[in-house]
Amino acid sequence: MNDPTKSGLIIIVTGLSGSGKSSALKILEDNGFLAIDNLPVLLLPKLLAIRKESRGDFIRLAVGMDGRDPDLVAEHEKAFEEAREMGYDLRLLFLEADDDALVKRFSETRRTHPLSAAAGNLGAAIELERRELSPLKAIAGLVLDTTNLQASKLRDVVVRRFVNPEGHRHLSVEVLSFGFKNGLPPEADLMFDVRFLPNPFYIDRLRAMDGRDEEVRGYVLSFPETQEFLEKLLGMLQFLLPLYQREGKSYLTIAVGCTGGQHRSVALAVHIWENLRESFQGPLVLRHRDIS
Repeated sequence: MNDPTKSGLIIIVTGLSGSGKSSALKILEDNGFLAIDNLPVLLLPKLLAIRKESRGDFIRLAVGMDGRDPDLVAEHEKAFEEAREMGYDLRLLFLEADDDALVKRFSETRRTHPLSAAAGNLGAAIELERRELSPLKAIAGLVLDTTNLQASKLRDVVVRRFVNPEGHRHLSVEVLSFGFKNGLPPEADLMFDVRFLPNPFYIDRLRAMDGRDEEVRGYVLSFPETQEFLEKLLGMLQFLLPLYQREGKSYLTIAVGCTGGQHRSVALAVHIWENLRESFQGPLVLRHRDIS
């Protein structure tokens, strides 16, 4: 099997209406695929040919196809083979769910099943679509029953199968220092107030410095309460970061605030960032919002 992290990969996302095809497409789009929903199957080779003529390179493409396309069942073999002849690794993901789950989802969203007009009612439309798409299910490389599948689990399966076989998430972490007097940072996911620590601002020789200076850092880190706070905070972050990754979170901002955003918050943000660098496997950024 080709490496799914390389370009030249097409994922056809198909299956029953209401089974989660749009969610699967969004997961692939969030992981670097060009996502197109409701592409008629006959247009797939034409799209790839235009791309080859204009750019000459491969793309990673996720395409949603379903029973609304009258040519899908009859023409998919030819279209898929043409894509493979162009050098693409084409794979088929088929999503389904049981009738009760599909009926409940359509009732909750108040959407109309695309085959309702032809079938007469929702139950008959689901049965018709299930029957018509059975040839695609038979050739799918992966069939997912989403009846009891949580969104996080769907993301995990799709990422592991088509994006990263090891299942590692692309979580980007920012450690941010700020001053409360300048307002709260709206991007903060986790916020910690360190104004309980002694303030270097009241030490004449430290006032003009900031928390990046070794003398200020040494002062802030010298207190037992600072060390105890950092021990507990770093332990909590070591616990939380893998859980955020597992749930598919893309960005996490850890904000540390003091009064002015110059001394205590900066010193602790630097310390947190340095400690996370030793263990966190992912993009890690340090930013001081309120240092002039």
